[in-house]
Formats: sequence, structure tokens, C-alpha cells
Amino acid sequence: MLLAALRQQVLRANQEIARRGLAPHTFGNASGIDRDGPEPLVVIKPSGVDYASLTPGDLVVTNLKGEIVEGSLRPSSDLDTHTILYREFPAIGGIVHTHSEFATSWAQAGRPIPCFGTTHADYFHGPVPVTEPLTAEEVAEAYVRNTGAIIVRRFKSENLDPIAVPGVLVAGHAPFAWGKSPAEAVEHADVLEYIACLAFRTAMLRSASVPSLTSGCEIPVYVSEHHYLRKHGPKATYGQK
Repeated sequence: MLLAALRQQVLRANQEIARRGLAPHTFGNASGIDRDGPEPLVVIKPSGVDYASLTPGDLVVTNLKGEIVEGSLRPSSDLDTHTILYREFPAIGGIVHTHSEFATSWAQAGRPIPCFGTTHADYFHGPVPVTEPLTAEEVAEAYVRNTGAIIVRRFKSENLDPIAVPGVLVAGHAPFAWGKSPAEAVEHADVLEYIACLAFRTAMLRSASVPSLTSGCEIPVYVSEHHYLRKHGPKATYGQK
């Protein structure tokens, strides 16, 4: 069986999606990539398979063209989004797509999540971005692939670093998060849901005095920068060496 170690990592990532309540039923998926072989290979959850019954052998291995290399089940219907992100964001090693409650609410509202506090700043260098909606032509042409394309377009349009901003909201849809490994991608998806919840409650508490949810409420940039850099900067002091 190809990529046994990566299969275990991706299996655990998918199980964590369910355990943490980030995707009900069979919604959502996790994948990982191996870039060390003759060609990059992706391990991804099969479409519509319940998380509780998932085994390493159920996972599907594809190349970056989306062609199945190993596996008897159909890969996730979001495969083309994963593969375009792996092609365009070469530093990432795992991707998680969820339909978590609060992050999905911000996505459905088409609103970025402002950096209201230091909890957010510890993980995301700036607001959590939201994409533009897909056009009718993009949906008809290749809905899943173009979902990945609008994510990439959003990051390139503002020169965002996908390592510093490890997630995005797809307008009208739901969040995607990623990391250097499948485990880190799950962590970022979980944090994204938590800060989405905090941001929603913060916005509600401030709504009487602040008319816009995306301006006037953010913490000062010098505070958010300090918190982000103490954890991720070249002189980071958070955690152990």
C-alpha cells in the first residue's frame, strides 16, 4: 500500500475533524501530500464515507492532476480544490475543509473575519480573508477547480502568505485551512472555528456602537503584530526551542 505513514496522518486528520465537531455527517475532508517521490502524490478522504468507519485502505491516492494512483473508492468531491492549492502553495503539506458552524456563517455572509483580539493574532497574520463569489460561468465550467482558483486569486491579489494566513472562507460555501502537515491543518481549522465564534460574539456585543463589523473594532496593529511575531517571527519566544 502506497504512502502508509501519510495515510495514517490523513486518517487521523479526518478523524479529528469529526471528533472536534468541525463537520457534521460526511461533510468536509482532509488530505496530505508527499512531495518527495518521483511525482507529488496526494492522499485524501473518499467521497461520502462516514468518518467513524474510515480506514487507511479507504483513503485514495492521486497525483496533482487528480488521477487516481491507488484506491478503489472515489476521492473527495473537493479533490480539484485540494490539488490546485497544493500546486499553487508549495509550502503546505495538509489541507482540511470543514463546514464548522461559525466559520461557515462568516463565509455565507461573505465577510472576512477581522482581527478583534490576540487569540486571532496568535494564528492568523491579519484578517481571515473571504473570496469573491464564483460566477455562473465558473460554476458551470469547473465548480470545484474554480473554487481553488478563487482562493489562489484572493491570496495573490493581496500578496498574502498562505503560511502566515493558514485559511480562507469561500464565499457562500465554507472554510478551507491548511498547514505544513495534515495535523497542523486540523489545528488551524479548529482555531479558525474558535476565532470565528469569538468574532461573531464580539461583533454582536459591539454592534450598537460600531455600524460595520469589519472596521473600527480591530485591535491595534502593533498588538496583533507583536502576538503574531512572538509565535511565528524570526525571534519567536512562544513555546520550546
